[in-house]
Amino acid sequence: MPGWQDLTLLGVPCVIASAILLLRALAQPKRAQKKWIIVDGSNVMHWKSGEPSIKVVREVVDELRDRGYTPGVVFDANAGYLLIGRYQHDKALSRQLDLPVDRVMVVPKGTPADPYILQSARDYGGQVVSRDRFRDWADAYPEIAEPGHLVKGGYQKGKLWLDLKNEALV
Repeated sequence: MPGWQDLTLLGVPCVIASAILLLRALAQPKRAQKKWIIVDGSNVMHWKSGEPSIKVVREVVDELRDRGYTPGVVFDANAGYLLIGRYQHDKALSRQLDLPVDRVMVVPKGTPADPYILQSARDYGGQVVSRDRFRDWADAYPEIAEPGHLVKGGYQKGKLWLDLKNEALV
């Protein structure tokens, strides 16, 4: 057949290239999946002395990263007012936390942060760092009752502690 010669000329190299790419993909080691953890920034910023401090949130974020977690942080709309006396948006807070802006959220004014925190943890299959027990949201988010889903923390003798049962990535 006259048309098959052109098809063979194009098809054979494509099949060979596809086989090479498939073999490369199979030979590469599996990448470790990210272990997400969502930080309740408005709760955590009060942990050290009761006074709001972005340094406390940064210390928690750094500790989580050191343990292999991929942290995201959610703040109430008034977080900036509590921290520096004026509104701060996602980008400003992400710079202070040394996180990508897509991992920091300031919820809209008049909206509780709790459902954003819990939904983010659900969407990413992660845990939540907060002293809040989220009792008002237990019906909509029953996973909060599962052991280890809510991670407590705080400071003892000036040192940060987090109630993490397992390290994220070993």
